[in-house]
Amino acid sequence: MNIALPRCCSPLQLHWPLPTALPGAVLASLHFDPTQMAPDDFISAGIAPPPSVQRSVPKRQAEFLSGRVCARHALRQLDGLGYTPQIGEDRAPVWSAQHCGSITHGQGWAAAVVAKQIDYRGLGLDAEPLLPVERAERLMGEILTPSELQRLAPSQLAMSVTLTFSLKESLFKALYPIVQKRFYFEHAELLEWDEQGHARLRLLTDLSAEWRSGVELDGQFCLHEGHLLSLVSVAA
Repeated sequence: MNIALPRCCSPLQLHWPLPTALPGAVLASLHFDPTQMAPDDFISAGIAPPPSVQRSVPKRQAEFLSGRVCARHALRQLDGLGYTPQIGEDRAPVWSAQHCGSITHGQGWAAAVVAKQIDYRGLGLDAEPLLPVERAERLMGEILTPSELQRLAPSQLAMSVTLTFSLKESLFKALYPIVQKRFYFEHAELLEWDEQGHARLRLLTDLSAEWRSGVELDGQFCLHEGHLLSLVSVAA
C-alpha cells in the first residue's frame, strides 16, 4: 500500500552508513523541515499523533512524524508489516512482540533501525550534532566518568565528548526495553574507540541478574549527514 509522505519529509532512503552491517536489520532515514509541517500531515501519512505530540510545537510534531515514517518504512522492508510503533507511558516506542527497533531524530534528519526479535533483543540508535569545543568542555563533567576524563585526549575533546554522549544514549535505548530500568551517564563508560568506527562500552551498575556491572558491549559509529550516528545492538 502506498501512503503519501508528509510535506515536511524528503523521500525515504534505505541504507547502512555505519561501518559494520547487522544481518537482518534494516535502517531507513529521511530529512525533514519543521517549517513545512502542514496541519493534515499526520492524516495524509496515516499516523495518529499521541495527545502530547498533538499539543506540541511544529518542530516536535515533525520529529515525531518523521521518525515514525522511518520506522514504518523499515518494518515494511523487513517483513512486509508496515505498522507504526506507538508511544508508551515511558515515552519509548512500543514495538510488537516480534520486533525490536530504535528511532532517532534531530536537526532536520530522522532515522529508524528495526530487526526481528529472533535476531536481536535490543537496538539503540542515536544521532547527535558534533559539539563545539567550548560546549564540550562545559558538558564533559556531566557526561564522562572520572576514568573517561583521565583518558580524554585534548586534541579529540569535542569528538570524544559527543561520541561518549551518543554511545551512552544508544546503550540506554538498546538495554532499557530488556531491563525496564533507567540508568544514566555515570552508569556506563566508553572504554575505547577507533577511527574505523568501532567502540567498546562497559556497565558500571547492576541493571538485572543478567546485565550486571562489568558487562561489556560493542558499539559502532560514523559521521553521516552532519551528525555523529551511533548504534548499540544486543544479539538474540
